[in-house]
Amino acid sequence: MVQIPNTPTSADVARLAGVSRATVSYVLNNTSAVRISEPTRRRVHEAARELGYVPHAAARSLRAGHSRTVLMPAPAVPVGVLYGTFLNEVQGALGRLDYTVVQYGSVGLEGDEAARAWAELRPVAVLVPGTGIGPRGVGILKRSGARAVVTLGPERVEGAHAVLMDHEAVGRCAATHLHERGGRRIGVVVPEEPGLEVYSGPRLAGARQALRDTGATVTAVPLAYTERSAARLAADWPGLDAVFAYNDEYAMLLMRALQDEGLRIPEDVAVIGADDLMLGRLLRPRLSSVRIELPSGRDLAALVDRAVRAPGGEPEVHRVLGVSVVRREST
Repeated sequence: MVQIPNTPTSADVARLAGVSRATVSYVLNNTSAVRISEPTRRRVHEAARELGYVPHAAARSLRAGHSRTVLMPAPAVPVGVLYGTFLNEVQGALGRLDYTVVQYGSVGLEGDEAARAWAELRPVAVLVPGTGIGPRGVGILKRSGARAVVTLGPERVEGAHAVLMDHEAVGRCAATHLHERGGRRIGVVVPEEPGLEVYSGPRLAGARQALRDTGATVTAVPLAYTERSAARLAADWPGLDAVFAYNDEYAMLLMRALQDEGLRIPEDVAVIGADDLMLGRLLRPRLSSVRIELPSGRDLAALVDRAVRAPGGEPEVHRVLGVSVVRREST
């Protein structure tokens, strides 16, 4: 019978599994260069679980020459269900590639200051949401050992890999749909919450591009995400016959306020959101929405892994935002 020590080591795992310490290292570090049979892998993992053995991350980093930590700074702005689900997929896919994902709460930190705070943790890669970093920040991270810096936002950052999200396309798609359904005085909701202008600005610009030279007007409609703000707007409605409400959550808020004021949807005001959330389908009338196709978490994880394995390559740029209208009763 094997006695379980207070602090089990890889040698203890090797004895219990009946293999060498090298085999334990290959299995637990998920080394692809050495072929290990599946029964042996299972035996090692079962022995590690039985003993409560946990590999030493710092020691593994020393052997590999870099850490396996991927840092994901928390977005500085509220994220919806769609983006939150995407981030969960990315974390799961990175975990399957044997990376450890760490979320970093960096509220209040910006630019180079944020980059220095992230660099203190010595991550092998950093996924930066929005526009939270510049070229100097990318340099700070790379000098600290980060092999990959990937930005998720509307613009490229020099030195970083980029996953570009074309929010102007969302605005163009929504405005074109409203115009085709008969809208001529079209509003575009601009959230008043700080930080969302990086997304709402391009959506408003896209709507204006789509309706240029059509004779239709496009009006920016400021709205805070509160019932009080929506009620004030609905009570003093500026005569718009259609509105792109930024996303489904703002659309649902505005629809309820307009209905409370006696305005009919879509007869008096057609409404469209974005993200195609399940809740929008439960409204009456059901909410039309712009469906947004984000990249798969697996594809983004593969980009990170490529960059970690070949850190000297030219930064990759991917434009990944596909959009389409899901038409329901609100338009």
